[in-house]
Amino acid sequence: MNYKEAMEYMEEVNQYGSVLGLDNMRELCRRLGNPQNDLRFIHIAGTNGKGSVLAYLSTVFKAAGYKTGRYISPVIFGYRERIQVNGRPITKQALCECLEEIKRMIDEIVAEGLPHPTPFEIETAMAFLYFKKMKCDIVILETGMGGLSDATNIISNTVAAVFASISMDHMQYLGKTQEEIAENKAGIIKNSCYVISMVQKPEVLSILRKRAEDKNSPFFAVEEEKITRIKYGVEKQRFSYEGYKDLEIGLAGQHQIMNAALAVKTIEVLGQAGYPVKEKALRTGLADTVWRGRFSVIGRKPLFIADGAHNEDAAKKLAQSIRFYFANRRIIYIMGMLRDKEYEKIIGETYELAQDIITITAPGNPRAMQSYDLAKEVQKFHPRVTASDSLEEAVELSYLLADKDSVIIAFGSLSYLGDLIKIVENRD
Repeated sequence: MNYKEAMEYMEEVNQYGSVLGLDNMRELCRRLGNPQNDLRFIHIAGTNGKGSVLAYLSTVFKAAGYKTGRYISPVIFGYRERIQVNGRPITKQALCECLEEIKRMIDEIVAEGLPHPTPFEIETAMAFLYFKKMKCDIVILETGMGGLSDATNIISNTVAAVFASISMDHMQYLGKTQEEIAENKAGIIKNSCYVISMVQKPEVLSILRKRAEDKNSPFFAVEEEKITRIKYGVEKQRFSYEGYKDLEIGLAGQHQIMNAALAVKTIEVLGQAGYPVKEKALRTGLADTVWRGRFSVIGRKPLFIADGAHNEDAAKKLAQSIRFYFANRRIIYIMGMLRDKEYEKIIGETYELAQDIITITAPGNPRAMQSYDLAKEVQKFHPRVTASDSLEEAVELSYLLADKDSVIIAFGSLSYLGDLIKIVENRD
């Protein structure tokens, strides 16, 4: 199997969609020799921010000298980005080797009349195989959806269960209330692992704390009042937390201070679990963390921001950041959404801050909302909206509408941001 054949195979298996539950995953990993049992994990769940927290933690552990695996979804720039060791994507050769082995097992499974694994289950198994082959000291794992029945939750060697912000998303799968969603995400807590949470609503924190008690797992939470000396900025920000003074991060957005504080708390706690990190490595890792497409600057004349706000909570955070960083600036949106997301709520949270809105169809995504359909929805809120036929057209139009003091903000589905970032960077 070469890389082209591997990608064609993954395209074929997309027909098996997304199925919550661990039976298929257990069967596949059993036939592969349960590679996950030879690894140790930091498992991250949450609605928004879990990718940023993963980025901070993996960069800090790399700076501290640990061989660090990271497994993320969705990705922005390329398929291999989802599986990385020390920041380097899985090689094409290793991907093909792992996928060949997985395909042999799947052929056996299907021949026996058992269900075909889903793409996410295949990718998760591939990550486990690769991380074992690379002899990772620690693997930082992001749940795909929820927690309890997510394919990643097959793991048993959880050193820490970490919780980013929990809010409403994927209600058709995870529950209709915030409490039900929190219960589902709390399912990643294993016996006697460390549990670390960022600031949450009291009812969410109570559920996480109770689950930790039931599992005999020590519980820690970020205390907001201990985050001090905050200095905000679009490209660099600083804060102090507990004993650490003037920590610097390169990720923008007010919420990134909280995400970074959660990473610091996790690093501090894991010093008790055999993963000590010196302060110099902590500072270096935080400052070096890059997380493209999350309120990140991709152009400067005028300022061009890309953000993956794809649900109501993320849209609220985006609007807060726009008000905070760009008061009295002319704002132009490029907006692309998926049909199965809360596009009305996202529009409702953000529309009033923009002077002009350009809609696009996320290319190559079967769940993408057509730009003209999205424009009709935006028109219910905002009069100045234009549906574009391509990303290139949307970028050119945004520059035509902007002056040097304007801010262009592209957001919505992460699935189109990689292509858009390349267009903007090539144009500049």
